[in-house]
Amino acid sequence: MTKNKTSSYVLTLRMRYTTSDKSAIDKYFELSRRLYNAILSETLKRFNLMRESKLYQQARKELDKNKKYKLFIDAETKFSFREYDISKFATKLMINEYRGLGSHIKGKLAKRAFDAVNKMRFGNARRVNFVKYGEMHSIEETDNEQGIKYRNGFIVFKKLKMPIIIDNNDLYAQKAIQDRVKYCRFVKKDIKGKEYYYVQLILEGIPPTKINKETGEINLYITQGDVGIDIGTQTIAYCSNTEVKLLELCPEVKNIEGKKKVLQRKMDRSRRITNPNKFNDNGTIIKGNRDKWVYSNRYIKIKNNLKCLQQKQTDLRKQSHNKLANHILKLGDKFYVEKMNYSGLQKRSKNTIVNKKTGKFNSKKRFGKSLANKAPAMLIEIINRKLKYFGEEIKKINTYTVKASQYNHIDNIYVKKGLSERWNVFNVKGEEVNIQRDLYSSFLIMNVNDKLDKVDKDKCIEEFDSFRLLHDIEIERIRNCGNKLINSMGI
Repeated sequence: MTKNKTSSYVLTLRMRYTTSDKSAIDKYFELSRRLYNAILSETLKRFNLMRESKLYQQARKELDKNKKYKLFIDAETKFSFREYDISKFATKLMINEYRGLGSHIKGKLAKRAFDAVNKMRFGNARRVNFVKYGEMHSIEETDNEQGIKYRNGFIVFKKLKMPIIIDNNDLYAQKAIQDRVKYCRFVKKDIKGKEYYYVQLILEGIPPTKINKETGEINLYITQGDVGIDIGTQTIAYCSNTEVKLLELCPEVKNIEGKKKVLQRKMDRSRRITNPNKFNDNGTIIKGNRDKWVYSNRYIKIKNNLKCLQQKQTDLRKQSHNKLANHILKLGDKFYVEKMNYSGLQKRSKNTIVNKKTGKFNSKKRFGKSLANKAPAMLIEIINRKLKYFGEEIKKINTYTVKASQYNHIDNIYVKKGLSERWNVFNVKGEEVNIQRDLYSSFLIMNVNDKLDKVDKDKCIEEFDSFRLLHDIEIERIRNCGNKLINSMGI
């Protein structure tokens, strides 16, 4: 019988631990890494055998959905490629050193390995990655009864008993800790070259309400109204009855590609100097060389600096998205957004185009770096997660039938535009009106019909004058902000 799913949230806390405690946790993390890799290796082996079988190939070619499903189930059963089978295999490994981890951690690792291979199976990943030494960043339990447990202000795991740290002025944590703990997770973070361990308590319910200490205002709440969101690779445009905005996504996150390249070149030079036996005369790595890599202290220091730089960017991005999500949620209770295929935007272009002016080939790169730096999908996920606290969800419209970037509600026509065309020109009662493309798309998305497959023309006509007034105010604000603007804004 499946468990009833309840809403949950995460509370991350510091722990007070000794050097011996840290050594013990290090040991469990390393055991978890080795066990995970062993499970992943077996799971991948079973999948490859299943994929090459005639039964699996027959299932792929079958047109009848019911027969296709049955054949896939038969193939999975024959080659023991089910989550139950992988968990059963992991249980056989729970002898000697691995016994100390516990059955619940084993179960979580088995599920993680099975999900990783399934991602590759269904085209959501190119390959599976084995965890390198020292790069296991989290282990977790399935409940708060065994293994890693929270008990009256302490985290108990095996012979370890470590007090959690909650500041006296941290009202949020003090309220949250009163909720039921569903299970616990250890998390390892690298901060300035040093490793620190935290505990994450997965709590039942919804997060306590945060209050701004300066203004006394509640940070997170929703009102009534429709909100349309048009999100791009670097910008977001949203429209409500009270506010229209075009913003750069997480402007605090600066592009660190230049700094990363400098550090990576330093690491490469150091690695070549300390490992001359691993490289050919032309600079390429010798294939088949099994000699152990040697890393200098300078290399390790540079690597830690690179980790620190990436961690800072990650934290800033998450913080920025949460602030923006809290603000957007205050504008309404019905949120609409287009379905986006971000993995498709990351792929290189297939077409080879020659630049007419220079005669050189144009780059096939698309939006990979922008998506990595700005993470628009993360913002939508955060908004959706926070909406669920109020019993609502983001409504995803049909991108191909709505065609928000092409529709003109005044003339009721669709006009295809190039990416460089950032403005729509309308004739309203004999007056020429210029509307920024992304803001107009968010306006159309806000006014879709109940089926989410078409724009409601009558609703657009009714709301257009109000939108136009707010649009002009926003364009004026952007022009006078004095900041460097992203080209895609067209301002």
